[in-house]
Amino acid sequence: MAVSAVWEHFPHGADVGVRGIGPTKEDAFQQVALALTAVVTDPTSIRCVVAVPIVCRAPSDDLLLADWLNAIVYEMATRHVLFGAYSVMFHDGELRATAWGEAVEPARHQPAVEIKGATYTALRVERVEDDHWLAQCVVDV
Repeated sequence: MAVSAVWEHFPHGADVGVRGIGPTKEDAFQQVALALTAVVTDPTSIRCVVAVPIVCRAPSDDLLLADWLNAIVYEMATRHVLFGAYSVMFHDGELRATAWGEAVEPARHQPAVEIKGATYTALRVERVEDDHWLAQCVVDV
């Protein structure tokens, strides 16, 4: 059975678990980024009018996931934007991505929380038994 790409949250005390699942590692990383956005606001409410390139490198997929999510948090905080779509490619251990979004409009986006960063808690990137990829961790809110 083919697995489509999806994101979800999972409970973790006062923080929030974010998870991406997809048929490829790229899809899983895109979906976990959408789960990150969904902690703040509904990703479908975001117009994708600004493109921001993001590049990360790390010695393992797990650490690359944490770096990826922290780069998104950094870009959202410093640019005062929210992202509603992501494209991800891997090349020689490097993640090359584009995040699309728009400036935060509090009345329309109604941001719920501010994400402080991705943690190493429940950090996991792996191909799982039914031939899809899983990328997850807990984010500090």
